Amino acid sequence: MTLIDIATGYSTDERCRELLERLRWPNGPECPRCLTTKLTRLSTNKKMLFCSDCKYQFTVTAGTIFNDSHLPLETWLFATILLVEARKGISANQLKRTLGVSYKTAWYLCHRIRSAMASAEKNMLYGTVEMDETWVGGRERNPRGAGRIPYAESKKVPVVGIKQRGGELRFFKAEDVKSGTLAKYIKENVSEDVDVIMTDEWSGYPGAMKKAGVSRDKHKTINHNQKVYVDGDITTNGIESAFSLLKRGIVGSWHKVSAKHLPAYLEEMTFRFNRRDSKTLFLETLQHMVTADPLTYQELTA
Repeated sequence: MTLIDIATGYSTDERCRELLERLRWPNGPECPRCLTTKLTRLSTNKKMLFCSDCKYQFTVTAGTIFNDSHLPLETWLFATILLVEARKGISANQLKRTLGVSYKTAWYLCHRIRSAMASAEKNMLYGTVEMDETWVGGRERNPRGAGRIPYAESKKVPVVGIKQRGGELRFFKAEDVKSGTLAKYIKENVSEDVDVIMTDEWSGYPGAMKKAGVSRDKHKTINHNQKVYVDGDITTNGIESAFSLLKRGIVGSWHKVSAKHLPAYLEEMTFRFNRRDSKTLFLETLQHMVTADPLTYQELTA
């Protein structure tokens, strides 16, 4: 699906709603309250459906990310294709200029699409898994002179990354990179029968593997301090490449990401990365948008 396909095929509200109804109800419309299929379409307003059992009137956008939106559905579809096809993301300011909407509208629009992406099911990672950590934030000066500011004093935010080699990626905004925190992410995202987990020499990983129940023979380490980046098949280049893409998105597209909303940007990046070879990325995103729970502006800015 391309931008031209959307401009020519879904240029009216009626065509957009037909698409959303097919994605939300592949077996035909059903009531979101009582789940019955005994529905009739109002003759005075074709987009409205009426439930014969619970007397509820609704449209295909009710109870979804589109809920209570005053934007034309054509604008929603344009925003979605622009966001999912931008490899390093697209800023709200760019979307504002491209779609001709206000910055507030563009910002809220992006976050609702990201919220739908976050609802996607995530499978456990298996096989060969690479794990690493990085720090996201602006450049900081050490008040005591040259050198890096100690992590304990840094205002940067740690991001933990886990990637299955040849498979899916996970990013997490972490409180710290201590062994207990790392072990939590391993337990929640890596299968117990994983073949091997590859990390760098960070001192927190041995303890994390022990707490997560990963045996020593399944933990392989590459020592970056000794300028070694590949040792046979032992490397973390895959997850580091994903971190590089994330940082290019922050520096080149979004420019500034608050710690509060960082998890949403991480969800967007992983959703797009995990479907980078998909021919139906746009439709997959829309499918999550018509099945995800609504996100109000008050919830987003609370």
